[in-house]
Amino acid sequence: MSPAETTVPILRLDLIQTLAVGAGLFYLGIFIKRKLTLFDRLNIPSAVIGGLIFATLMLLTHDRLLNIRIDTTAQPLFMVAFFTTIGMQASLPLLLTGGKDVAKFLAMASLFCVIQNFIGMGISVLFGIHPLVGVIAGSVTLVGGPATGLAFAPLFEQAGVIGAGTLAITAATFGIICGGVLGGPAGTWLIRKHRLKSSRKIADGELEKELHETPEVLTVAVEKEDSNLALNLIVVGAAMGLGSIVSGYFQSLGWTLPAYIGAMLVASMLRNIDDARGWLKIEKEAMETIGGISLNIFLVVALMDLKVWELLTMALPLLSILTVQVLAVALFVLTIGFWTMGSNYDSAVMAGGFIGFVLGTVANAIANMRTLVSSFGPSPRAFIVVPMVGAFFIDFVNALIIVWFLNWLK
Repeated sequence: MSPAETTVPILRLDLIQTLAVGAGLFYLGIFIKRKLTLFDRLNIPSAVIGGLIFATLMLLTHDRLLNIRIDTTAQPLFMVAFFTTIGMQASLPLLLTGGKDVAKFLAMASLFCVIQNFIGMGISVLFGIHPLVGVIAGSVTLVGGPATGLAFAPLFEQAGVIGAGTLAITAATFGIICGGVLGGPAGTWLIRKHRLKSSRKIADGELEKELHETPEVLTVAVEKEDSNLALNLIVVGAAMGLGSIVSGYFQSLGWTLPAYIGAMLVASMLRNIDDARGWLKIEKEAMETIGGISLNIFLVVALMDLKVWELLTMALPLLSILTVQVLAVALFVLTIGFWTMGSNYDSAVMAGGFIGFVLGTVANAIANMRTLVSSFGPSPRAFIVVPMVGAFFIDFVNALIIVWFLNWLK
């Protein structure tokens, strides 16, 4: 305990109070996004906005006016639940349905996860800091986003990276902003430089579908105990339980990995069994609903517990790593990435999407591509390939890549 903590009052929130404050912060984030459209255009999650406001308040009052202690007991539960729903979407038949374009795009994204980590490690070594800092500012937070960064933060802390959670959310937020700002201009530059045109006529209905996709609706029979949502919750719970056994076995072998890996692997297995047999009735909309609720609770509670003051000594190295990461993504997409995907109009639209999710989130990718098609014409191929890889498969592959780097460098 520091000397200041002996004189500064301490406010302790129990589990229920922590979740109540978290709910209020999430609503505050939603309200701010409605009022400040810049946050909405950049696709910064409402939970991140609300959580960062609380973290900033913690920074301003820390060891001065009030030290706040929250109960994060529920955080691991919702973290594992969210990543279990991600595993439920790793469908092999879905990957095969996407064809060679999806496989090629996934291979390219997976390769770039490795590139990002080596870039981060190299710059970390130049600054004389732990190379795992570079991995945090690599695929952990840029491809992975805030959820993956915060999920892995405790393992990086155990490996010697002080303030890993704060580093993770800072890098993830930086990436989301850059991914939202750069994707559209990069795609526009490619289209104009190579004088590319949409291979299809600009049909009003087709373009309208790409620009204003109808939200998927989950219908729940609330009076039935075996509703689709309830059954999918049971499947998620079973995958989490079996996954904890799998994770425990891996840890007994001396492997360092996050708690959700076992659940994600089991969930993927169950999803593919269901694709073949149809026994479990796994429903995409139900899984996305469960995952969305779990993600927002996990994010807001994790951000409430950030210790921003731990970032001050790492500001320059982190900024240097992230700047080089952004330049590397832009260079890769404008050259190798564009060529790999076919050097055509669809490739240029996918380039904008690639920047969006490799630096930020799938929401950034979709927003970037909508900007491009609204100006230059439809690209159905891009709207199949990028969301399928960014939303379903890359999180699964990236988690395995991060585990490998973490065990190598710990």
